[in-house]
Amino acid sequence: MLLVPAFSGGFAMRALVCQQFDQPETLTVLESPDPTPGAGEVVIAVEAAGVNFPDALMVMGQYQVRPPLPFVAGAEAAGTVAAMGEGVRHLKPGQNVVAFTGTGAFASHLVAPASNVIPLPPGFPADVAATLPLAYGTTLHALIQRGQLKEGETLLVLGAAGGVGLAAVMIGKALGARVIAAASTPEKCAVASEHGADEVINYTDEDLRERLKALTGKKGLDVVFDPVGDRYAEPAFRSLGWNGRYLVIGFAGGEIPKLPLNLPLLKGSSLVGVFWGEFAQREPKANAENMARLIGWIAEGKVRPLVSERYPLERGSEALRALLGRQVTGKVVITP
Repeated sequence: MLLVPAFSGGFAMRALVCQQFDQPETLTVLESPDPTPGAGEVVIAVEAAGVNFPDALMVMGQYQVRPPLPFVAGAEAAGTVAAMGEGVRHLKPGQNVVAFTGTGAFASHLVAPASNVIPLPPGFPADVAATLPLAYGTTLHALIQRGQLKEGETLLVLGAAGGVGLAAVMIGKALGARVIAAASTPEKCAVASEHGADEVINYTDEDLRERLKALTGKKGLDVVFDPVGDRYAEPAFRSLGWNGRYLVIGFAGGEIPKLPLNLPLLKGSSLVGVFWGEFAQREPKANAENMARLIGWIAEGKVRPLVSERYPLERGSEALRALLGRQVTGKVVITP
């Protein structure tokens, strides 16, 4: 891939490129010729790209996947089909789509395997669509396939104002659960309330376990959705009831917690890992069904994705820094 400094003239594609594993501020906007799709691929003219915590970790070389350098950051994007390679049947030029690719999304154009591209209804907002694959795909898989959340059960969401946390609040309500949202500031708790949480806990000021006892009594929680980890994991796990399910989403709090294994034994509870990317590759039909269900909920107004800020490509590193600093509510997007 030929890459040159931006605004040199004669090139069409612009991208936010990681040339070394380092802080987000080292990312550079570079230009290259428009990409050409291979067999089974499509080129998407990107209108918006979702920004996620794993994107920042990947840029810093701290994610479990380390792409060969240089690479274009960004895992998900929405836009229109600009070109199609041989063998692509379910898409057409100019169609509104959203895609998950792992890398390459922070750019004006994205090459994606056609199997990772989902058609969107006409008029579906690109900035909303760009937030869906990773955060909402993870949450749907977590609550439906892994947590088996049922109507009337009680769900605790940690980090409830972040991208996946707020998705869990809304999807939990759409599934008929009672949702308790826990976040770190009054403002973040208010965002969770505005998006449907039945109760909120500010775990910076309140004792998480004692507050959960007061809210759930002897029954305890049915499901915990945890993208935070760190010091909140053990009190949340201890608050599970019999046959409870603890969903391990990620570790945005920093530390990977170490839980005493007598806890799941005594409660008959389950510690359940959630790896949406692998699920999407292994079970594409189930993943597509999840996304179709989500798009229906959005159309009905049951789920209202929050896009709190939009950054141009040149300020993409600022978006990643805000995410690392836990300054983001809902999702932010980059608009090339």
